Amino acid sequence: MSFSPYQRVLNISDARRVLLLGLLLRIPIASAAVVLTLHVVQSLHRSYSEAGLVAAGATLAIAISGPWRGRLLDRLGLRRVVLPSLVVNAVCWAVAPFVGYWMLLVLATVAGLFIVPTFSVIRQGIIAAVPDADRRTALSVDGMSIEVAFMVGPVVAVWLATAFDTGFVLCGLQLAGVLAGVALYVMNPPLRPADPETDAAGQVVPRRAWFRAGFLSICGAAAASTIVLGGSDVAIVAAMREFDQVSQMSIVLVPFAGGSLLGGLIYGATSRAVQPFSLLLGLALATAPMALAGGTWSLAVLALVAGLFCAPTITATVDAVSHVVPSAARGEAMGWHGSFMTAGSALGAPMAGAAIDSFGFGGGFLLVAAIGALVAVTGSAALHVHRRYVAQHALAA
Repeated sequence: MSFSPYQRVLNISDARRVLLLGLLLRIPIASAAVVLTLHVVQSLHRSYSEAGLVAAGATLAIAISGPWRGRLLDRLGLRRVVLPSLVVNAVCWAVAPFVGYWMLLVLATVAGLFIVPTFSVIRQGIIAAVPDADRRTALSVDGMSIEVAFMVGPVVAVWLATAFDTGFVLCGLQLAGVLAGVALYVMNPPLRPADPETDAAGQVVPRRAWFRAGFLSICGAAAASTIVLGGSDVAIVAAMREFDQVSQMSIVLVPFAGGSLLGGLIYGATSRAVQPFSLLLGLALATAPMALAGGTWSLAVLALVAGLFCAPTITATVDAVSHVVPSAARGEAMGWHGSFMTAGSALGAPMAGAAIDSFGFGGGFLLVAAIGALVAVTGSAALHVHRRYVAQHALAA
C-alpha cells in the first residue's frame, strides 16, 4: 500500500485550502448538538425530551434544506447561496441562546433551514480541485477530517459549557461557524472542474436525467450506514451502562473513531474503488459481533474492527454519487445524499433504542446490523439489475 496518492492531493494548494476550511466549518457543526442539549437542560431547566425536540427540529430543517440549497448552488453559484445563510445564521444565533425555550426552538429550526451547505460545497470543491484519479483519496481525507471534527469538537465544547455560561458558549460556537462561512465566501472555491467533461458552465441538468435507481440506491446505502452508526452509538451507551462503566466510555469510543480513521486512511490509499454496498455489508457484519461483548475491553476491540468500515463506507457513497451525477447537478445530488445520511442518523438511534428496551444492548447492535446487511444485499442486486437493463437497451438501440 502506497501513500503517494495522499502526497499528490496535499501538494495541490486548492485542495489543501478546501480541506482545511472544511475542518473549520465542521467543528462547530459537530459541537452544536451537545451544547444545545446542555443549554436547554442546564440553563433553561427543561427536560431531555424538550432538548431532543430542539435538536430534532434543527436536524429536520437541515435535512429539508440539503437538496433545495444544493440546487441553488448549481444554479446561482456559491456566493449568492452562502451570503443569505451567513446573515440568517448570524441573526438567529446572536439571539437564540438568550431567549426562552419556544423562541429557541423556532430560531434553531430557521437557522437549520438556512445553514451553509457545508458538506455539498466542500465535497464539490474537493472534486473540482483534484484529478479524477485522486478523487477517492481526496474524499477519504475529507472523511477523516470529519472524524477529527467529531472527535475534537464535542469534547472541547462540553469543557467550555461546564466552565462558562452555556448561552455564551452556544453563541460563540455558532458565530465561529459563521466566521468560517465568511472565509468560505471570501475564498469562493470553484465547484466544478475548470474543463468539465460534458457540462457547460451554467447548464441546468433536468432532475429526471440523474434522479434514478442508481443514484437512489447509493443514497440508500448512505442512509443505511448512518442508521448502523447512529444505532451503534446508542447501543454502546446502553452496553456501558449494563457494564456499570459509563465513566469509561472513552475506552470504547476512541477505538471506534480511531478504527474509522485508520479505515479511511487505508481506503484512500488503495488503487481500486470498492462498491459502497460491499463496504456497507462489511460494516454490518462487523457491527453484529458487538452484541456478544462481555465487558468494556472486548467491546472496545470489536468497536475498533467495526470502525474500520465507517469512513470508507461513507466515502465510497460520496465517490459513487460524484460519478453517476453530471457535474452541473452535483450540488443538488450532494444535498440529497446529505439528507439521506441525516435521515439515517435520526432513525438509527430510536430504532436501536426500541430494540435495546426489549432485548438489551445486544438487540440494538443486531437490529441496525441486520438493516445494514439487508440494504447492502438488496441495493447491490437492484443496481446489478438496473445496469443489465441499461446495457440491454443500449445494445438493442
